[in-house]
Amino acid sequence: MAELIREDETLVLKLSTLEKVEGVHGDIRVPFTSVKDITILDDVIHAVHGMKFPGSRLPGVFAMGTFISREGKTFVIVHHQNKRGVKIKLSGESYNALIVGLDDPEKVAQSLGLSNS
Repeated sequence: MAELIREDETLVLKLSTLEKVEGVHGDIRVPFTSVKDITILDDVIHAVHGMKFPGSRLPGVFAMGTFISREGKTFVIVHHQNKRGVKIKLSGESYNALIVGLDDPEKVAQSLGLSNS
C-alpha cells in the first residue's frame, strides 16, 4: 500500500512493487517547498478526474497512474478499499497534484507536518 512520508525536506510517495506496475511509475519525490495545499477527501475515488495516461483504472472502484484534466497532470493511487484520502496540490513540479487513498488521512497529514482543510 502506498505511503506518504517525509525524508528531510522531501515529500516521498512510496509505492509497492505492484503499485509501480499498475501505476506505470516509480516512487515520487518532491521538495516540501513545492507543496501548496493538502485537502482531506472523504470520497477519494470520485476526486479522480481526467484521462488516464498511463495507468490502471476501474471507474468508481480504483485508479492508479497519471491522469490529465483541465487542472493539469495528477498522479493517483487509490485502491478499492480506500474510501478516504488526500489531495496534495503542488507547484513547479511535473505533477500539479497527488491523490492518495489512505486509511487515516488526518494522521498522515499530521505526521508530514502539513495543515489540512
